[in-house]
Amino acid sequence: MKKPLYICSVILSYWVIFFSSTINAAYAQNTITNDSFWNTVTGKPIYSQGGGIFQFKDPQSGKLHYYWYGVHYKEAEAYRHDPSVTYERNHFEGVTCYTSTDLVNWKFEKHVLTKEAVNYDKRPTWLGRMGVAYVAELEQYALFIQHGKNVLIALADSPLGDFKVHRHIDMTDRIGTPNTGDQTVFTDPDTGKSYLVYSYGQGRNKIYLSEIGVRDGNVDLLDVKEIFRGASREGNCMFKYNGKYYMTASNIYGWDGSFAYYLVADDIYGPYKPINEMQIMPGSEQDYAHVSQTGFFYTIPGSEQETVLFCGDRWAEFAGNGLGYNQWVPLSFEGEIPYFNSLSAWNLDEETGIWSVAKTNNFIKNGSFEADRRYIPSNNKPVQEQLLGWNTEILKGNSISTTDPDSPVLNYFNTREDRKQVVGEKSLYLSDTVPFERVVSQEITASPYVELPDGNYTLSAKIRNTAGFTKLNLFATSGGNSKTADLTLETPEWTRISITNIPIKNGKVKVGIEAQAAAGAYAILDEISLVKE
Repeated sequence: MKKPLYICSVILSYWVIFFSSTINAAYAQNTITNDSFWNTVTGKPIYSQGGGIFQFKDPQSGKLHYYWYGVHYKEAEAYRHDPSVTYERNHFEGVTCYTSTDLVNWKFEKHVLTKEAVNYDKRPTWLGRMGVAYVAELEQYALFIQHGKNVLIALADSPLGDFKVHRHIDMTDRIGTPNTGDQTVFTDPDTGKSYLVYSYGQGRNKIYLSEIGVRDGNVDLLDVKEIFRGASREGNCMFKYNGKYYMTASNIYGWDGSFAYYLVADDIYGPYKPINEMQIMPGSEQDYAHVSQTGFFYTIPGSEQETVLFCGDRWAEFAGNGLGYNQWVPLSFEGEIPYFNSLSAWNLDEETGIWSVAKTNNFIKNGSFEADRRYIPSNNKPVQEQLLGWNTEILKGNSISTTDPDSPVLNYFNTREDRKQVVGEKSLYLSDTVPFERVVSQEITASPYVELPDGNYTLSAKIRNTAGFTKLNLFATSGGNSKTADLTLETPEWTRISITNIPIKNGKVKVGIEAQAAAGAYAILDEISLVKE
């Protein structure tokens, strides 16, 4: 006997709902995992760089949703597919829009500014560093994006686009250069007013703030207020916390990571203090803001606490800086001073604003050695004797020097074959032209905001090394107890080694490598991690 059609439909609908719920549940989470390529809730790749998060009403439900806009570059796809290649050029695919209700799980909506809208195929120039503001006077959403040597403004009736070109602004009459340096859009959560934050187009030694509004029927920048003049900066962006305004930026390091700098003010137009003397954000020093640049921020009001989300850009396809394009971490505060919590994995409750360290967090800083831009020691910008986050102690052999040609080189630039086995362009390098003995170590301690809980941990690394070592040990020491792994045997191919059941007590551990070898012997290590079991 055949089942009635409506019963079959009900059964089919049930299974569709069941499987859809199962798929979404598999992806739904509250953990933000850095050093990885991100996916949407349906498992599709996220491509979003140089943009921002804004809260707008959903056109259908009228409820507030988070809208994350960023640029999709063709090379981002290629690098994700094969991270052994660093790409030197970029090709604009469109401005993507992702939506979320919790800032962790994102749904892809569409390309809201398309290649066709900017005539990209006929004019393949740079597009990037963008954001969206709602212009109430026109009931329009305005997208501001760098386009060649101008600022492009595109408008749409909905936060979901489609954005159409409204006008281009040549900034020459306003700041003296046709283009801005890096730029972002900041919306004051208390006033609802939006601003463009940008730097001088040449040299980038000045930073400006302009309110976004309407002039003569056109969306425009209503004013130009210089809020900083000093050392060259890029990655200019702003956030608000506890009623104060923070202007932030990075060093001029191309596509590479940098310290996160900040100034603070009581009024949005300043003065930002200390005047023209940007401060390094504590916590960003050991790994250059988790190998990223200041991209944008989002302040979560939260029912229990206000949390500022640092959203760093990692331009991996142009600089080979490891995996993942987006590195997000929570900030903490000591009074007015922001503290950068460099975490590889952490949990966020958007409703309460409370965050916590995830079980999968790697407590090592600069464990893949991507933070260091050049061969170290370096006498070029930035002048640097030690690898970031690590201390190299020379017990025997040539001394470390930025000027002596006999100085040992502390890092290794991975070949493409290496990069098929390990992450990123760089690794730790142990070698010398004379017999040598050295210790490379990192002290890991609990911070005022991130605990290093007591318990057992696993220390792991990838290694390849020649013969010629009389000692080559990976070690971890905590509470007077040490555990080691002997690596002296020649290992010509990349191999992962681990030390398990490392007892850590009192929120402190020292990890590292001890080496003693003949002249010319070498060991290369990468992907060092320390994770709680």
